[in-house]
Amino acid sequence: MVNNEKNRKIKYMCLAGVLTALVFVFTAYLQVPSATGYVHLGDGFICFASCILPLPYALFVGAGGALLADCLTGYAIWAPGSAVIKALMVLCFSRKGKHICSGRNLLALLPAAALCVGGYYLYGAFLAGSFASPVTEIPGNIMQSVCSAVIFVILAIITDKIKIKRYL
Repeated sequence: MVNNEKNRKIKYMCLAGVLTALVFVFTAYLQVPSATGYVHLGDGFICFASCILPLPYALFVGAGGALLADCLTGYAIWAPGSAVIKALMVLCFSRKGKHICSGRNLLALLPAAALCVGGYYLYGAFLAGSFASPVTEIPGNIMQSVCSAVIFVILAIITDKIKIKRYL
């Protein structure tokens, strides 16, 4: 029994490491620069990780992947905000149930997007010392949320078809 729990934790750590790497790659290297930062697809993998991993591992994937991407692409000033925002996004999703692409997780995309857009607006206002200047970031953050939602839905549908939750 103890060995099964140890194996499960090792499986979760390995999966969290792979998903953190995917968040990093899809955030740091598959991005479109904007006037104030960049738009990326990494959030789709954060949402996905939130639906298959226990909370502590999913929090690591979200905060860790975003933090690494910001620090290693020249946007380190955004890293603290990204870590908090992505960790809060993780809390919107649930790993309960048989399917990843469930109604609950699809609806969770809305508050996750609101946290992303609102969180980066507030953090941008904090950095700029003004609530006016980060307004230009809002369209890019909305686009990022929409594109990441599409990535999440594609991942969820594919992994539900192969019944991946059965192995977790």
